[in-house]
Amino acid sequence: MTHNIRLNQVTLGAKDMATSIAFYQKLGLTLIVDSAPRYVRFEFPQGENADPSTLSLHGVADDWKAWDDGPLIYFEVDDVAAFLNDVGIAPMTKPELKSYLWTEADILDPSGNRIRIFNGGENRRFPPWRI
Repeated sequence: MTHNIRLNQVTLGAKDMATSIAFYQKLGLTLIVDSAPRYVRFEFPQGENADPSTLSLHGVADDWKAWDDGPLIYFEVDDVAAFLNDVGIAPMTKPELKSYLWTEADILDPSGNRIRIFNGGENRRFPPWRI
C-alpha cells in the first residue's frame, strides 16, 4: 500500500512568546492561532499547488535549552542574502554556496532554535547525483 505523506507542521519551544511572534512575523509568516503565551501557530506564504505549511510555537520555561545538534528547520527563499538583508536579520555566518549546491545561512530565533535560510533551486530535488 502506498501512502501520501505530507509535512503538516513543525513545533518549536519559545521562551518569550511575544519576542518570538515578532521574529517569525518579521520573516514573513502569518499568525493564524494566538493562544499566547501557551501556544501560537503561523502559516507560511502559500506554496505552488499546495496548502501552506505551518509552524507552531509552544511556551517553555526560561531555563529550557535548544541544543546545538537539535532540530534544524529549513526555510527556502529565492535569494538568501537579499532576504536576510530585507528582514534585517544578521546570520551566524555569511550565506555560502555549499558542496551540495545549496546556498545557506543559519540564524537563531529568540529561543535559540536554529533555522537555516537556504536556496536549493533545481538542486533541492534534482541534484546532478540524483538516482
